[in-house]
Amino acid sequence: MTDNRQFATAPASRSRDHDAGSSPLIDVQNLDHAYGEGELKKQVLFDNCLTVHPGEIVIMTGPSGSGKTTLLTLIGTLRRVQEGSVKVVGQELRGASNRQLLKLRRELGFIFQAHNLFESLTAYQNVKMAMELFDFSKAEMHERITSILTRLGLGDRIHYKPDSLSGGQKQRVAIARGLAHSPKLILADEPTAALDKDSGREVVTIFQEMAKEQGCSILMVTHDNRILDVADRIVNMVDGYVRSDVVVEESSVICEFLKRCAAFGDLTPRTLTAVADQMEKVVIPAGQTVITQGEAGDNFYLIRDGSVDVSQVVDGSQKKVAELVTGDFFGEAALMTGDPRNATVVTKQDTVLYALDKEEFQAALSTSDSFEQELRKALFERQ
Repeated sequence: MTDNRQFATAPASRSRDHDAGSSPLIDVQNLDHAYGEGELKKQVLFDNCLTVHPGEIVIMTGPSGSGKTTLLTLIGTLRRVQEGSVKVVGQELRGASNRQLLKLRRELGFIFQAHNLFESLTAYQNVKMAMELFDFSKAEMHERITSILTRLGLGDRIHYKPDSLSGGQKQRVAIARGLAHSPKLILADEPTAALDKDSGREVVTIFQEMAKEQGCSILMVTHDNRILDVADRIVNMVDGYVRSDVVVEESSVICEFLKRCAAFGDLTPRTLTAVADQMEKVVIPAGQTVITQGEAGDNFYLIRDGSVDVSQVVDGSQKKVAELVTGDFFGEAALMTGDPRNATVVTKQDTVLYALDKEEFQAALSTSDSFEQELRKALFERQ
């Protein structure tokens, strides 16, 4: 069997294609972080990797204390990078000078849970104070501030001070402050948590417009299920690790393919999505052997694009028994029965597969009795 490590592999979540030459606005590699020193030192981030490209909206989810905000503040230059690499808008943060960090911050828009408004300034003045860091004319500055505050439902509160605003209104001022200068990258921590449904939807609509029209990237920590639909990718963090990083559109495609397989057809959408999240993208050149008859099984495969020939040794000679194309699958029999592979599979052209390893396959198998029953039925019908 050809060693799959020679193939180009990537998580399903990272399969989205970007424009040639497009560099990520965020590129995190092997990032660790700890608080305290000596016996009090506690590591909170472990070997994390994350990329965000221009125009992407990426949502980070996960339980409280999982490291989401720490990761966000490291990317936002509010903490110093200790181990690993963090590049933001092309600038390496580890070892960067204060001058370099100050220059970079002008490219960022910050929206955090604590709105941190100046109590002595009006909503207009709070936004203007941030705008004065940039080279806008007075007329353009006034137009931008008035427009964004009005759009966020504060047209009649522009000249109100924070003590005359509700919590949700204060949050909208903070959002306006982070967006008014049209940053290249927006970092947001629970930006809609204090907002009602309509206000929250308006905020994410603005995010979508900025991503589409300006190529702005948005990295957002949220527990707000009302806005998950805007995400291009959803990153889940658990105990300091990025556990999954899912391209929403691609995950949906994989789930649709999996549902065609009788073995997966009865799984709930939640379980199907969890299975899809674990699958690895494998790009295999034409003429390569994916699995070999007689060898032990280690992966279940789903064909995303391309085709393969399936052959078996019959009376001492290799005989083609099937051709599989986009949406078809193979490799589950050996994982289910523990028997050696019963066929050889060779790519007919450059082929994109999604692979689920034996451990994850068996974890899915254990999720419900119906899964195992359907899989056994599917295997029986293939005999």
